[in-house]
Amino acid sequence: MNEEDEIRKRKMEELKQQYAQQNTEEQRQVEAEAQLSAVLRKVLTDEARTRLNNVKLVNQELYLKVSQALLYFVQAKRLQGKMGDAELKDLLSKMGAKKEINIKRK
Repeated sequence: MNEEDEIRKRKMEELKQQYAQQNTEEQRQVEAEAQLSAVLRKVLTDEARTRLNNVKLVNQELYLKVSQALLYFVQAKRLQGKMGDAELKDLLSKMGAKKEINIKRK
């Protein structure tokens, strides 16, 4: 075996490892999303879940913030029953409120 063959073989091994690592990471992400979806299905009404999914399409960051807050509420047992659309709207508006910065010139 010459040097070029060894280099090719090493490169192929590296690529296989990278692919396996990437595949594992994607699998973890899919599992986490499935778990989140299951929890949201339990704590949100259908209308609220639809609204949150629409938010996910438009503003991923806000979706993640609200989802994390809902998970916290569930774990802390602060959420009794299912959250409705009106309550979710309120939570979205509170968490999505942008802080305005006013700069005054003298």
